[in-house]
Amino acid sequence: MAVEFFLNGKTMSFDGDPDTPLLWVIRDHAGLTGTKYGCGIAQCGSCTVHIDGVAMRSCGVSVSEAAGQQITTIEGLAVNRALHKVQQACVANDVALCGLSNARLSMSAAARPPAEPAPPPQH
Repeated sequence: MAVEFFLNGKTMSFDGDPDTPLLWVIRDHAGLTGTKYGCGIAQCGSCTVHIDGVAMRSCGVSVSEAAGQQITTIEGLAVNRALHKVQQACVANDVALCGLSNARLSMSAAARPPAEPAPPPQH
């Protein structure tokens, strides 16, 4: 059964092993190579994408876990050829990023902040 999700605003369908890491679907099936393989254990961040606005390590997320969700890669940050403000700031300040750190820094900085945890219950 095919897994469907939205990749950079377009519907994507993957009809392979549902346990395939999202990273490989993005790179090998969608052809978007800005999301990089680094450590393979969701630690280094070179495979960072946004899943419904939250920065996630795509090597640690199966494609089935991404079903129905909005996935944004580094290629999807720019809208209508206008760089995201994080990308603009990197250019304006001559920030030198290699291919591995570009996704980690840009995608983490551009993500929606995680929801604040609820305060502890009062006893």
